[in-house]
Amino acid sequence: MPIRKLILLLNETSAGKAALDAALDTARIWNAHLTVLHVRVDARDVAPLAGEGLSGAMIEDMMVATEKESATRAHDVRALFEHSVALHGVTVGEPRHGREQATASFVSVAGREEEIIAQQARLSDLAVIPHPEAGQDVSSSDALHAVLFDSGRPVLLSPAVPPKTIGTRICVGWNGTAESSAAVQAALPWMHRASAVRILTSEDYQRRGPEAPDLAAYLGLHGVAAEIATFRPIDRSVGAGMLAAAREFGADLLSMGAYSHSRLRQLILGGVTRHILENADLPVLMSR
Repeated sequence: MPIRKLILLLNETSAGKAALDAALDTARIWNAHLTVLHVRVDARDVAPLAGEGLSGAMIEDMMVATEKESATRAHDVRALFEHSVALHGVTVGEPRHGREQATASFVSVAGREEEIIAQQARLSDLAVIPHPEAGQDVSSSDALHAVLFDSGRPVLLSPAVPPKTIGTRICVGWNGTAESSAAVQAALPWMHRASAVRILTSEDYQRRGPEAPDLAAYLGLHGVAAEIATFRPIDRSVGAGMLAAAREFGADLLSMGAYSHSRLRQLILGGVTRHILENADLPVLMSR
């Protein structure tokens, strides 16, 4: 199924700008509609955090200051949206039936970021999430995990630097799990457009389930010719080995399942998903 609707969670950071560029490029590739979502802090959520000992007037002042700061950020994000859309030549407005062109719209709402993006992503073909800023632990990104766990839709994690191309050379991280199978389904439209597809497999990554040759045969039935490459962990890190194999192939999209092990286990012990999220310098398409 082709991609017809994307949603991007946008902030005013440099990573947000890179993600907006990637999302607009993706919308142009698919002649899709991109909804750019900015979530403002709800001032009402500040009151319970104020604590005891503050007067009603002090709490009200905090709420007013929060509203003012939130409005300023929303204005900056809207300006970023308008500037980027103009540079990419994407039409602002809602899509029209029968009109094959990329469109984009901007929505700013107040609430809790992780709840709203997960809900809105449920009726999107793809959710684009900015890469966390340098030094921020990606495992604590509530928005990213909310989409992965609560939307049922795939996530495109944008790299910190806008990619020159997306989806022309695709690597598929395969380990036989239901999560990797979901990622393959999400990536199939991209694979039909790609010039080359490579399946990445490793004994240290494989779980119980179909193996790489089985996937290659399945993709062949869909008209996708995929080669198989075996990679090795680097310093005992499977994630590092997978990223190195993707770079060696010159991939501009890596598709993989997320959290084949539990999220709690990966947060404590580390894991392939966590390593990829923290270190990927190319677009990563994840499903769970």
